[in-house]
Amino acid sequence: MYVSDALAHKGRNLVTVRPDMSIEAAIELLTVRKIGGAPVCQPSGKILGLLTERDILHGTAKHGAAALELKVEELMSGKFFTCTPEDDLKQVRSIMTNKHVRHVLVLVDGKLDNIISIGDVMRARLEEAQLEVDVLRDYARIR
Repeated sequence: MYVSDALAHKGRNLVTVRPDMSIEAAIELLTVRKIGGAPVCQPSGKILGLLTERDILHGTAKHGAAALELKVEELMSGKFFTCTPEDDLKQVRSIMTNKHVRHVLVLVDGKLDNIISIGDVMRARLEEAQLEVDVLRDYARIR
């Protein structure tokens, strides 16, 4: 199974945040869109980092309520991982597990195209496992 397979149900509605956006505005966007993280991009499309719920939580622990007034660029993680739609999902799952990340940016021709989350990966794995069970069940019935 490939990254593109896991993202097939998700659609093309990528949410990004600007580095100069306030954390409060970013939280509102993440909440409304029901997502756990968003790439941080310049207007030109250049990827600067990734802002996740974890970044916001750590920023709040460090700065208290004042964290809401900080800019995204002050709390975002500059370190992020990427993949392509053609990458094997097992490889992405391995990155997420070994690097302790929940989001990997999907690039096409070096440009941001989508984001795959641990939820997307696990949903695809569950669908794959269910298909395997169904095939084995059908095979057992035939025999």
